[in-house]
Amino acid sequence: MDAQGRGRADNIDPADQWVLNPNTGEYELRLTPSAPQSGVPRPRRGSPSNAGPGAGAGTRARRAPERESPAKPGPDVPGPRRRRGAPAEPPPGRRKGRTQPKKSKAKKILLWTGGSMAFVLVAVSAAGYLYLKHLEGNVSTTDVGSAGKKGFSKDEAFNILIIGTDKRTGAGNEGYGDAGSVGHADTNILLHVSKDRTNATALSIPRDLIVDVPDCPTKQPDGTTKVVPGTQNVRFNTSLGQDGRDPGCTMRTVKAVTGIPVDHFMMADFNAVKTLTSAVDGVEVCVAHAVNDKESHLKLPAGKSKVEGEQALAFVRTRHSFGNQGDLDRIKVQQQFLGSLMRKMSSSDTLTNPAKLISLAEAATKALTVDTGIGKVSTLKDVALELKKVPTKNITFTTVPVLDNPAEKVKATVIVNQSQAPAVFDAIKNDVSFTAVKQKEKKEKAEVAARLKGTRSAAADIRVDIYNGGAPAGSAQETLNWLQNTEGVLKSSQLGNADATLSKTTLEYSPDQADQARKLADLMGLSASALKPGKSEKNSQGLPAIVLTLGKDFKGAGVSLTTPTKAPEVDKSTADKTVCAS
Repeated sequence: MDAQGRGRADNIDPADQWVLNPNTGEYELRLTPSAPQSGVPRPRRGSPSNAGPGAGAGTRARRAPERESPAKPGPDVPGPRRRRGAPAEPPPGRRKGRTQPKKSKAKKILLWTGGSMAFVLVAVSAAGYLYLKHLEGNVSTTDVGSAGKKGFSKDEAFNILIIGTDKRTGAGNEGYGDAGSVGHADTNILLHVSKDRTNATALSIPRDLIVDVPDCPTKQPDGTTKVVPGTQNVRFNTSLGQDGRDPGCTMRTVKAVTGIPVDHFMMADFNAVKTLTSAVDGVEVCVAHAVNDKESHLKLPAGKSKVEGEQALAFVRTRHSFGNQGDLDRIKVQQQFLGSLMRKMSSSDTLTNPAKLISLAEAATKALTVDTGIGKVSTLKDVALELKKVPTKNITFTTVPVLDNPAEKVKATVIVNQSQAPAVFDAIKNDVSFTAVKQKEKKEKAEVAARLKGTRSAAADIRVDIYNGGAPAGSAQETLNWLQNTEGVLKSSQLGNADATLSKTTLEYSPDQADQARKLADLMGLSASALKPGKSEKNSQGLPAIVLTLGKDFKGAGVSLTTPTKAPEVDKSTADKTVCAS
């Protein structure tokens, strides 16, 4: 029904007052008189007065009169006309001029919530930034200079040394550690995270391991650098704190012992165990038999228990109630505890609880001291996210293989087991997993492996030029002497340093020298990836020679350079399983 015959304006649906003007393509307001109208429409200018109700509706929308007539029009009297071009007068109570349609309730809600959401997002972003800066102020950093890397890369394997000191800070710690300790390296774990994030290895280093601590440049409060002299045949834990040594010295000691470069460190004292476990509402541990330790005051029933705060610290510090009451058995207890803590921190119960996450962020940043390379909270977050990618079933806990120190009658310290430890160190250094995972990027492609397939020449037929491309000084001459005097490679020469430094030793040859290259690879212990088909060079006699360039991985003449593809069998546990301490 047309609006013309509906009676009073307050009965008209506002939506019906807007019609499309085909001349402009816009909606225009069709205003309704405030008083009852005749069913006879007003005549359009230039049209007969008896035009039908729909006359002109398709070409022009009706407009309100210029002013309201003092007399109500009769049934047969048309309303007053207005001048052409004069603006329309809105009905009483309406503002003059074109008005916009009334927004529906749904649209109002949408706009209100949209605006509120934008405000909330801005507020959260601002608060997040401020909170990030707040956390930044919690973190303590130490500049370890060249001992570590300057930054963190999410695209590489990385090694972080986790250090727990025996420094007694905070209330309630009087019963632990040496009363006058400056903070020695009491608990030490070298955490290696693989490049492809499929696995990680946590290698515990006994505090009582006998090592040679190297000279250690350390930054002083005034900005200068002081070199703390190294010491020989001392406990590993003295690599920190003793004579003013900083964590950079402990990092250097780890590299000297294992050959594994350490990128960063994270250090915590006794209070870290208390605050971190409280932040996640406790950590589940397991003991094979009931414990009532008078030294640490740890009391636990047999089986599983939840520990936090003071009780958690007592658990990781206790050694008289487990195994042979030595440090090696305590290390296993600490590994179990860390595995459980990792599971709790990555659980949905923690990750979906904002209060726990905030408590954890506060506790972690206040508890840790790190190197300047990862000293920003945003970088620490990146490290945590990369570690989170590793399945807990592929996080392996193991310990440096050791033997009792033969120099002692009363066994108190240990030494590196040289028959087992090097294989463990090599596996970590070469990014080899200790768990069964698919080594997608570590398997040599078939075409690379094929380089070692084929005939071998006689050693006497090998013609090779040797360069030093990053190996220790004198390595090229050492290799030349070994090849000529031991292996019968007489047509060899040493030509000094290469133009570039290489991380890996390479052997470049032309296609017709492949048999010589394969034979030399056998003698050197080179993997197929070290062979680089290409072209040879002319030696001093003008004859073609293959080119051997010794890289940083060179270990000495006659020492195999083949990269391990499988880790050795070791005593280990994984972070996904609970092992009861006994």
